[in-house]
Amino acid sequence: MQITKATAAHLPRLAELFDTYRQYYEQAPDLQGAKAYITERLEKGESEIFVALYKDEVIGFTQLYPVFSSIGMKKAWILNDLFVDPAHRRIGAARGLIAASRALGELTNARYIMLQTHTDNITAQALYEDTGFKRDDEFYYYYLSI
Repeated sequence: MQITKATAAHLPRLAELFDTYRQYYEQAPDLQGAKAYITERLEKGESEIFVALYKDEVIGFTQLYPVFSSIGMKKAWILNDLFVDPAHRRIGAARGLIAASRALGELTNARYIMLQTHTDNITAQALYEDTGFKRDDEFYYYYLSI
């Protein structure tokens, strides 16, 4: 298994996985939209995307967006997306993608990496906690839909 930064060469399979990931969160299939969205992120450098390769096939990805910590006066990262093809789970891809995310945080001298997951996604919660993430019990998060 290899973890690497995503490039345009990974785009066809990456877009498929991204579309599948969105469908998991009850979004309508939209492969064209997924491809356009990922293409724009790559071209504009608005996110960092890592892919997990197994036998030269993209089997998973993670996407992180930069934010800033005013309190810490440092960059921070939101690990917004993490997905591994169900047929390739339990072979270390998610852990590898998290390790690449951590390395990015260290390389950029970030204050933290933040993520969120559904309260019923026990498997993901166990993975995150096992890889060093701590659940926030101190702050509430609020969202304003636009």
